[in-house]
This record gives sequence, structure tokens and C-alpha cells, in this order.
Amino acid sequence: MKKIWIVSLFPDFFNSLKGNGVIGRFFQSDDVDLECLYLGDYSAKSFKGVDEAPYGGGPGVVLRADVLEKAILDIKEKRNFGDDFKNKLKIIYTAPRGKVFNNTYAHELAEDFSKGEKDLVFICGRYEGIDERFISQYVDEIYSLGDFVLSGGEVAVMTIIDSFSRFVPGVLGNADSANDDSFENGLIEGPQYTRPAIFNGEEVPSVLTSGNHAKIEEFRLQKRLEFTKKLRPDLFDKYSK
Repeated sequence: MKKIWIVSLFPDFFNSLKGNGVIGRFFQSDDVDLECLYLGDYSAKSFKGVDEAPYGGGPGVVLRADVLEKAILDIKEKRNFGDDFKNKLKIIYTAPRGKVFNNTYAHELAEDFSKGEKDLVFICGRYEGIDERFISQYVDEIYSLGDFVLSGGEVAVMTIIDSFSRFVPGVLGNADSANDDSFENGLIEGPQYTRPAIFNGEEVPSVLTSGNHAKIEEFRLQKRLEFTKKLRPDLFDKYSK
């Protein structure tokens, strides 16, 4: 059984993951399981004991390393892992200082998860973050969604799971769907059209209804190039090189 763990002060955040859309299909698989752990369960004072003021002063509070460690050790016990349990977990923390999560990392996570060699453990930060000693002793990767700050790591974790799960074999109804998505092959996705054929006087490009598949592919590639150059010149420069 492939396992994903989420350690959070707000585990109810993730209740919708199992029942909706593509990500719901991912968790409905017979060999994938999601378990959310409430961080307050690992403190004698529930949520009031999970954090403390930072050493050296400053605003806010920091999540305690010892409380977070208890959550990890609980995972160890639940999975009956031995003393080498760290080798069987890939622990991911989301924070603004992390590597900006992208399509490449999504592919890597999907590949790692599909092997079934390690459980994925996501740590949802809050407040001023988590004690650096927990990071140095337990965390394998730190990811960010970009150069902005969220009130907690829950939204970031949901985004990362949604992103990488699409690349796990069998999750998408049509595996080729991901191949045409933005960022595949270094380009963003081009325009899409569906019925009606005419909308407010604007017609669907005639090439798309021509039945000439070679011309259609040529048109789509050209539009991907145009869109990428206009909307994401940074990606276009990389692609051109």
C-alpha cells in the first residue's frame, strides 16, 4: 500500500481530497491511502502546546521540534518500521524559502511515489515556521509555491499532491492528456475551443474543423510557441536555447 501522510493543525482541510475529480480518483485507488494527523494530538496541551515563542525574541510563534518528532515517530509505529524508518519516509515541508515547485518536481514526486519504496509525509507549517532542528534532522525537501506567503502550508500541500498525482499511471482517464498540458516540453498550453462553432460572431479557427491532423498539430504547436513567447518569455528563452 502506497501511503501519504499529512501532519497539520487543520487536518479537516483535506477532507475533500478523496471525493472530487482527478485527485479523488488517485485516492480511490486500491493501493493508495491518505492519512491526516492532527499535530495537537502530540502535545499534552493539544493545539496550545504545539508552538512556543522564538528564542532570541521576535513576533509570532514557532512549531516545536519535539511535537513534530512525535508525529513522525507515530508514523513509524503505525507502519511498523524499524530503526531505519527515515529511509522509508520522504518528508516534505512547505515554506516560502523552499525550491519553487514546478512540473519537473511533480514528475519526480510521481515517479518516486509510484515505486512504492517510501511513504510521502507532508508537514504543514504555520505561524513563523517550524524549529530548524526538526528540518535538519528530518526534512528531505522544502518546496514553495512562489514568492509570496500563505497563512499555512495546507493549501501548498494540496496543490503539490494535486500536481504530482496527475502523473501517477492510471490516474488520468486519458494518459495523453498530461502530455499536452502547460510546461510539458517547455511550453505553455495553447488555446482550446469547443461548441458552439460561432460565439458572439467569433468562429473557431477553420483548421481545427478541417480534419487535417497534421495541420492541426502544426497550428497547435505554433499557438503554444506564440502564447509562451507572449505570456512566459522566460520559458520561451529556455525553450529557444
